[in-house]
Amino acid sequence: MTKRLRAKGKIERRYGAIFWDQKSSPVKVRSYASGQHGTKPKRKGTEYKAQLSSKQKLKGIYGDISERQFHSLFKEAQNSRGHTGENLITYLEMRLDSCVYRAKWVPTPFMARQLVNHHHVRVNGKKVNIRSYRLRVGDVVTLDEKMQRNATVMTASDSSNRDVPGYMDVKGFEAKIVRLPDIQEVPYPFQVDTQSIIEYYSR
Repeated sequence: MTKRLRAKGKIERRYGAIFWDQKSSPVKVRSYASGQHGTKPKRKGTEYKAQLSSKQKLKGIYGDISERQFHSLFKEAQNSRGHTGENLITYLEMRLDSCVYRAKWVPTPFMARQLVNHHHVRVNGKKVNIRSYRLRVGDVVTLDEKMQRNATVMTASDSSNRDVPGYMDVKGFEAKIVRLPDIQEVPYPFQVDTQSIIEYYSR
């Protein structure tokens, strides 16, 4: 279990942003950082600190992704055709747990990870329990009937707090990847600076 799982509220307060659409997010009450010095004015940060912050914030949005996994995705994005930042976002969004979260079947990416790990998700009719499994255009993701009746899943599915992005066609508990995502349409809770992330790993 990573520190991210144990201290979600603390991380949100550190960056002053709501990562996972939580109604009870402490940022809504205490927007300053946690700790005894949290209310003091922030010092002007260095360029390195800004780059690190951009990387940590993007990684945080996807919940339980380790630094090793994130860096591996970045290197793959860097070695692929096209813009590195756009490739990175595509690889992150095409993860199976990201699809479950974007389909609005769960309130947080942490629960999406749990559903996948516990064999509740199918890809093209076959059970897949690898949360980092990369989906392709045309893949159909479904949720097992037992979990469709789960109270938390039903509440998240009926919620109007989030919208399903245009690169997915969701009908009930069936989601189809219709095309690769465009970075501008990914529903991030705040602006993501991929250029800073590229500069961070290029140091």
